[in-house]
Formats: sequence, structure tokens, C-alpha cells
Amino acid sequence: MFPLLLFFFLLLAHRSNGSTFGNSVDHVSLNSNKASALSQPKADIGSISSSSVKMSAVNHAVAVGGIGANWGSQSSHRLPPEIVVRMLRENGIQKVKLFDADYDTLRALGRSGIQVMVGIPNDMLSTFASSSKAAEKWVSQNVSHHVANNNVLIRYVAVGNEPFLETYNGTFLRTTFPALRNIQDAITKAGLRNQVKVTVPLNADVYTSPSGLPSDGDFRANIHEYMIPIVKLLSDNEAPFTINIYPFISLYIDSNFPVEYAFFDGNASPVNDGGTSYYNMFDANHDTLVWALQKNGFGNLPIIIGEIGWPTDGDRNANLEYAQRFNQGFMAHISAGRGTPMRPGPVDAYLFSLIDEDDKSIQPGNFERHWGIFRFDGQPKYALNLGTTSSGSLVPARNVSYLEQKWCIMKPNARLDDTQVAASVSYACGLGDCTCLGYQTSCGGLDARGNISFAFNSYYQKNNQQDEACKFNGLGTVTRADPTVGNCRFNIMIKPYYGGGGRISGCVKKTLGLVLVLIVFFLNDL
Repeated sequence: MFPLLLFFFLLLAHRSNGSTFGNSVDHVSLNSNKASALSQPKADIGSISSSSVKMSAVNHAVAVGGIGANWGSQSSHRLPPEIVVRMLRENGIQKVKLFDADYDTLRALGRSGIQVMVGIPNDMLSTFASSSKAAEKWVSQNVSHHVANNNVLIRYVAVGNEPFLETYNGTFLRTTFPALRNIQDAITKAGLRNQVKVTVPLNADVYTSPSGLPSDGDFRANIHEYMIPIVKLLSDNEAPFTINIYPFISLYIDSNFPVEYAFFDGNASPVNDGGTSYYNMFDANHDTLVWALQKNGFGNLPIIIGEIGWPTDGDRNANLEYAQRFNQGFMAHISAGRGTPMRPGPVDAYLFSLIDEDDKSIQPGNFERHWGIFRFDGQPKYALNLGTTSSGSLVPARNVSYLEQKWCIMKPNARLDDTQVAASVSYACGLGDCTCLGYQTSCGGLDARGNISFAFNSYYQKNNQQDEACKFNGLGTVTRADPTVGNCRFNIMIKPYYGGGGRISGCVKKTLGLVLVLIVFFLNDL
């Protein structure tokens, strides 16, 4: 739960300084008068684990390998996997990257024709590093089984998720390669070596450039000895190097970062690298990696862009206009099949991300829950032409079931100076999602009463509209009049999804459990 006074100040104020609750992102400035060619980390902390440029035809990259998307699961109310798979197919998204190996998700992907990258969470690396038997069992249950019995097109196993982030302080340095080796051996033993490739999705902070120019790129000195065995194993097994690139993060953490360099319109002052001009951060970042690989003897190693995208809320630069401009610009950029100066040809990429996730950690920033090209309910956020549909637009999820059309708001006769307000708002935001509230966010223009109502409704919806979830010591009341103001949506949550394994999507299902939580809240805070 967030500190009471901090949240109360955020929600009642019309403006804030735009700060977030704990930014764990490290910034490495490589050039004082020019934006770094390197991306900054987007830490997906706690994971167990996207311009209105027109596209005239299906792009070459799509025709060759298909555009991919990251499909995360850190949501209080997940869309049923079958609905998501149908949405993927109707949007022509031919590849998905998962952050785990969820059984229901993989089963839904069976016979879909969609290529899959399954994920191994970082907290499992030590187990697989120390036990080849554990690795073999995991591959048997999560790869071989689905390939043989469910006809799932598993093409990659992602061993870890950005395990070398500087913010992890070396936690996974010694376990990533042994885990990768044992998973590769298990895949080989299962007879899938030619069909399924291993990889390690890494953040762009694994390489650096003293001058900020791509040609000076190399792996970070403090992890160089760990990177080379990984790269060699990938090369020996004809597997790709997977990298996550985020221009948004550089803009987020550096007020001097030139905005135009994050986009693909060609409006930025180019970075000249020995006669090669770089007009956007993506190309420069990508080619810094190419140079790092080349310097270490692996210049031909295939590269996958594991994550690239732009969030739509939670920060002044996270908005619909910039997200559309970036993602459409990226699609147009790769449509020509030119690639980058150092790597001409189609770009293999996965947009980040498919759907918003309201349970993601906001340690890196409040924007973490708003990366989706679709909202939590599978509805498109903005016009985006992936070059894969006849309409040139995103196709929404169909047959989505919602809860009742009702909301929880602050009682009209409740007083703003009531002593229970601060604690109630802090509690609601701590267990709900208030990342749309703040300076220059979608709900940044609400007044104090609107902010409180937004917080109450978020908690109420996440708890499946149970009556007990709108009490707040008599401050809350249920209404059937939509409180939405302009672009500030007061959401109606979708119905909880019950997985095949009995898992429930939704914060609190049973009334008794919610009542007990509220009792603890009353005793502790009030």
C-alpha cells in the first residue's frame, strides 16, 4: 500500500511534478550534447513472466516473418485466451511472445497457426541452472507436450526476461547461462533442436558505447564474460539474439533527450557515425548491438526485437498521440524491408504490448500498466495499421463479457475534509489502479472529488462490483450514471475468467475474503 499522505496529495491536487513512485530505471548518458544511441532499461519488475503514416500494402517484413506481439498476463481480469487468440488471428498477428508457459494460453494457441515464444521467468533460472533433470521436465511439460498433443507452433523458448538488468544487481548473472545450456540440452534430447530455438530476451543496457556512436558499441565491461558464452551458445545452435529497445524510456528519464529522435519521421538531427547517418534511436540502438556482436566474432547472429512500443498513460509523454505516432512509424519504417544501416533486410519484431495489464508493478513508472495497443478489454486504443488487415485498422476482441453498468463514486454529500478520505483513497489506490491520475495523464484534469471517485471505482471494479467494495466508511455510493469525463474513462471491468486449472482472474472473488481485508484495513488505518 502506498503512503497515505503521498497518495492523498497526488489525488487531491490538480497538478503534480510528474514524479513516479519509485523509478528503478538506470540512465547512462553517453553523449552530453546528443541523445545516446542506446535505449534505457524498461524493467518489467515482478514479471513471471505497442504518426498516422499510411501503409499502402502489406509490408515486406510482415510478408516474410509476420509482426509479433507480447502477450502478458499480469491483469486482475484476464480476457479468456480463446478470445485473445481469435483477436490475434483477425488482426493478422502471426507471432506471440509469452512471459511464462501458461497451460490455458498455450492450449488456446493450438492449431491457430500463430508462432509462439514461451517464457521461463527469472525466478526459475537457478533451478534449471543446477538441474538438467528439472530442465528436461519443464521442456517435456511445456514444450514437447504442446507441440505433440495440441499442435502449438512453439518456435522459441525465452530463458529469463532481461536477467542482466543493472537494477537486478547481478542476481541472475551466474545462473542465466547454465539455465540456457540445460534448456538447450533438454530441447535437443526431446528431438526438437531444429524446430525450437532458445534465446534470452535482454535489455539494451547489456551493451554500451563510450562515444554514443554505434560503431563504438560493445557489451558492458562488467558482464562481458557472461555475455560471450551466451552468444556462442546461440550461434552454435543457430538461435537468435533477442533485444528489447525502448526510446520512450530515454525520453522518460532524460528531459534533454530530443523528442524527434525517438520517432521515425526523419525530423531529428542525425547522428553521424563515420559517414553513416542515424535519424532515429531505434536504428542507432540496433546497430550498436550489431557492432558489439561483430567485435566479438558473431557478426552474423540473427537478431529479434523482443519488445518495442510506447505507453499511452501514466506519464506526460505516455499518450495516445505519441503511441500511435511511434508504433505506426515503426511499422512504416520496417515495411520497406530496408532494415538498419548495419543490417539491411526484414526486421523480426514483437510489439510491446498487446493488452494493458493493471497488475504490473509500477516501480519503473506509472506507465507500466499502459503499454497495450488494446485496452484491458481488447478494444483498440487508437488507429493502427499493421499492414495485415483489409480494413487497415485494428480489429477489436469479440464476445467480451462485462460486469453490470454501475460505478462506485464518492457520495455527493460527503465532505472533502472528512478525516476518512485520505486513508480510503490510499487503500483504494493501493489495491486498485490509480496510474491514470497525475500530471498530464488521461485523468489529470479531474477535480478532487473526481479523483476520489476514480480511486473508489478502480477498487470496486477490480473486486467485481461487490457491495462491500464501495463502502469506504460511508464515503462511497454506487451509481448507474457513467462518471466518465472527456478522455478520462471510469472503467467497467470484464467478467472474471476461470482457467482450466481453477485459477481465477479477479482480485477478490469471495465476499468473506473481501470482508476480512476491509476489517484489517479499518483496524490498521482508521
